[in-house]
Order: sequence, then C-alpha cells, then structure tokens
Amino acid sequence: MRRILHIDMDAFYASVEQRDNPALRGKPVAVGGDPTQRGVVAAASYEARKFGVRSAIPMSRAVRLCPSLVIVRPDFQKYRAVSTQIFDLYKAVTPLVEPLSLDEAYLDVTENAWGEPLGVNVAKRLKEQIKATTNLTASAGVAPNKFLAKIGSGWRKPDGLTVVAPERVESFLQGLPVDALWGVGPVTATRLREHGIEKLTDVRTRSVEELSGIVGSSAEWLIDLAHGRDERGVEPNRPSQSSGSEETYAQDIESLDRVREEIDQLARGVAEWLEKKSIKGRTVTIKVRYNDFTTITRSHSTPNYTNDADEIAARAVKLLEKTEAGHRPIRLLGVSVHNFDRDRDEDEFDTEGRLPLE
Repeated sequence: MRRILHIDMDAFYASVEQRDNPALRGKPVAVGGDPTQRGVVAAASYEARKFGVRSAIPMSRAVRLCPSLVIVRPDFQKYRAVSTQIFDLYKAVTPLVEPLSLDEAYLDVTENAWGEPLGVNVAKRLKEQIKATTNLTASAGVAPNKFLAKIGSGWRKPDGLTVVAPERVESFLQGLPVDALWGVGPVTATRLREHGIEKLTDVRTRSVEELSGIVGSSAEWLIDLAHGRDERGVEPNRPSQSSGSEETYAQDIESLDRVREEIDQLARGVAEWLEKKSIKGRTVTIKVRYNDFTTITRSHSTPNYTNDADEIAARAVKLLEKTEAGHRPIRLLGVSVHNFDRDRDEDEFDTEGRLPLE
C-alpha cells in the first residue's frame, strides 16, 4: 500500500507578503493586479476570504466585497525563492516529488530518507520543517492515493493535517459531495445534480453509458474515483500535457475580425514554441471569456500530430465559429495545444510568464 502526501501551502503568495510586512498581518490582503485595469486576484489571505475574496476573481469585485482590502502587487521572484526552499525539504525526504505549482506537490513517502513507516509522521515533520525554515504554514493530506490525499489537504485549512487511512476510505467517501470528484467543476457538478447525483458515491449507482451521456469520456474515470480507486503514481518529472498562452484585454473586444486576429497571433506563438522544442500535438483548444466572465473552451483533434503554425492558427480561428465571438464582448482569449507526440520534461509555455494561481 502506497503512502502519498499532498502538501499545499496556505494562501501562499498572501502569506509570504504578510510574513515579510508586519503591517499586513491580520488584515485582508489580496495579491494581484490593479482593480481599475482589470486586475485579477492571484491569492487572498484568510482574512480576505471571510469576505468572499478568492483567487481568480476580478480585483474590482474583490474590492466591492471587501472595501478594506489591501492590494499587493505580486513578486514572483520572491515566491519562487521561497518555493525552492520548500521543495528542497521535500526532496531531502524522497525523490518522488511531483510539483503541481510553486506551492503544491505530491510526495510518495512509502520509502523515505527518515525510514518512517507512517505517512502521517512524515507529514508532521515536513510541516514542522516548513514552519521553521520559512515561517509559513502548510496543509497536508495523507492517503493511499493521490485523489484522496488531494482532498485531505484541503479538509482543515489552514495548517491542517488529514489522514485517510485505508480502513477509513469508504466512510470518508460517503461524506463527500459530487464536486469533490477530480475534474468536476461547477458546470459539470450542476449537470450531475440535475440527474440526481448529489453525493460522490451516487456516481456508483449509474452505468457507464448513462454517465457518458452526462460527462462524456470522463465517465469511467469518475466511477473509479467514486470507489476511491486511483492508480496514478507520483511522477517527479511529469511531462507537460499542454502548451498555451492567453491574453486579457484592457478593453472588451467586440469586432469578430479583431478576435480572429488575436486568436491567430496567440496560436502562432504557441506553434513557434512547439517547433522550437520539436514537439507536435493533436488537439487545438481555444478559450474565450466574455465580458460577464462566462468562460468557454472549444477543442478540435486530428489523428495527425502537428506544430505547423498555419495549420494550428487556422484550426484555432475555425473554432471561433463554435462561440459567440462577434456577438458578445470578449475580455480574454487563449489558445493551447494538447496531446503531444512524445513525453517531454518542459515547463508549460506562457508568453507572459504567468504562474499558476493558488
């Protein structure tokens, strides 16, 4: 039986800022952009979260929710430095460390440098080391697989520790809502609930065929998770699964011709990176966010792999026909390529150098 940890730093960017500036401690803090320039919240302190401020929401909305909000511009160089300290601690315990972002990782501690047979004790020691080294807190989940460990780390934030022992898996699953399932966002959760699937374990009562009609190709995967099954190993050199770029615009784009131009440019930027890395992909996806923050994606796959700029751009522009571009104002556009022809240990591409949100 594997012993997997999922460790997630608590409100990472905001906590680093509060640590380094005593004047911010105890105050609602949001790290992100200018609310007058369509800035977005990258991280929110727990004091800010009490007002409903969350990462990825517009900063203008965050200020309305919390008028006393203190906004701090992000310092990614500082966050990377702290992240390096944390990951050095992980790698001293096990080589099986799979980063998910600057502040989040899976660790397989079945075998570990401390010779510690209990995953919970490894998690406790790592949390103590993180606190001693960085003066920051982390939350951890300990479980037999990645799915359960991930849920566990978010169970008692901040500074939490949740253990899902093998004998507790079934009782743990029974108490979870359907949106605890991996990859089930608000839209899919609503769709499942419309079909009477409220709890995670309700998924077990439906056939693969019925679920396929609701969630498509994810049906079998969701059934496995609903039974607590997840055979994925921790991958220390996890290859990129996609390459892409997106752009948020200072003013909404209403002209279809302008949207086409922007998509074409984004697609060619992605293709240029793919060609430089000698990587090809099968699936082209566009992302469109309208001015009411409704966000959609549209994808097209072919049997053949490509990194040809003209082909990728043409496919991306063609996908706009499946959107309301030209009829609804647009604030964000993105293009990505997925399903690579080979495994690569490369950083995910982003022309603006953005980092994953917490």
